[in-house]
Amino acid sequence: MKIKFLGAAGTVTGSKYLLTTNKKTYLVDCGLFQGLKNLRLRNWEASHLDDQAAIIEAIFLTHAHIDHSGYIPRLVAKGFRGPIYCSEGTYELVKILLPDSGHLQEEEADYANRKGYSTHKPALPLYTREQAEESLKSFRPVEFHKELIIAQDAHVTFSRAGHILGASCILFKAQNRSIIFSGDVGRYTDIIMKPPEPLGDADYLVIESTYGDRVHDKEDVYEHIARIINQSAKNKGAIVIPSFAVGRAQHMLHIIYELKKAKKIPDIITYLDSPMAINATDLYCRFSSEHRLDQKACQEMCSAAIMVHTPEESKAINDTPGPKIIISASGMASGGRVVHHLAQYIGDAKNTIILVGYQAAGTRGRALKDGAAQLKMFGELYDVRARVEDVPGLSAHADVEELLRWLKESSLKNPRVFVTHGEASAAQAFCETLIKTFGWQVEVPHDGAEYEL
Repeated sequence: MKIKFLGAAGTVTGSKYLLTTNKKTYLVDCGLFQGLKNLRLRNWEASHLDDQAAIIEAIFLTHAHIDHSGYIPRLVAKGFRGPIYCSEGTYELVKILLPDSGHLQEEEADYANRKGYSTHKPALPLYTREQAEESLKSFRPVEFHKELIIAQDAHVTFSRAGHILGASCILFKAQNRSIIFSGDVGRYTDIIMKPPEPLGDADYLVIESTYGDRVHDKEDVYEHIARIINQSAKNKGAIVIPSFAVGRAQHMLHIIYELKKAKKIPDIITYLDSPMAINATDLYCRFSSEHRLDQKACQEMCSAAIMVHTPEESKAINDTPGPKIIISASGMASGGRVVHHLAQYIGDAKNTIILVGYQAAGTRGRALKDGAAQLKMFGELYDVRARVEDVPGLSAHADVEELLRWLKESSLKNPRVFVTHGEASAAQAFCETLIKTFGWQVEVPHDGAEYEL
């Protein structure tokens, strides 16, 4: 059995792990590269993966986030015809995320062509909404903890990772070898999701390292967000919150409802301006057994904001005087309606932008976090005069202490470990921490690296 790393090596996006046995080829995760331009361009390049699309037997998907699932429609268009296995929660989410991703790419290509700012003539989408919807026919939801027999020599089991709804760790067994893929690991203190389940034993472990070199602030996120909102409310400005549609949008709705109920913030008009986030919020209510919120809390979360569905409703938000809160996708401000809101409000000092998630290098969100004086949107530069606030305590990724706790609570004996899904410094730091803590054989694979297991 062999493993080849075709993404998420030296970066936090583009997760793709190619597994080959004596007879078959499989893929764990199939994500888009995001962030820096040189990474985004890799989505367009003919690759080793595209060449093998037709011979890949199956895809196993850890969770629905686009950096893990967003390349699937493209791979199907390139000839993949096998099943895609994932948890039921993940399947319900990709039914929302993938068509929306295709739609956004079509919109962005159309806008670039109309405005003439793309270097490509014409600008094209990586894939269309129609292609994304076609790819959904290949999904096969499976139950947690139920061993799935893929072939005579290949068995797969999913367990809960706690990161977002449906997030999974995947145990793959073949040829008397076993390997676990962590996917993205959730937190023990997550406001909504339950903590990750301990792992069983395996010969190999592929583990994420998004925050492998740091510890999250032990801040009270409710108090932190309340301070920001109260200060912004005095200015009667707009509060724009770029938010991941899955996970972070639900965090923000729950927090804002609780703060208003406790009268720790004024009853500011709040908008959830993302059809994808609205649909994802409905799913969190449907799958309440997977997280900490009961049905009453789910209903309260849904009542925290005005749900904005159409582009016309989104534009009408501008006519509402401040103070107001706008929660909109995407979380790194790399696309979607939030970019239009940033263009509208970023140039006024009375407004506030709140960053509530990981900001990958090369994204607008990272530029704002790093204190950029200008931000490029729609081919133009906008001066950043709005106040920018970062709330790191809302991350849905385990930090280094939580990852170590998780591994100590697991039944792993002496696995060989591959550290992925982290920027180079974070991955290397976590590699060294694992060696020091457990004495395991640990390494950070480079992109394209292949190992015999």
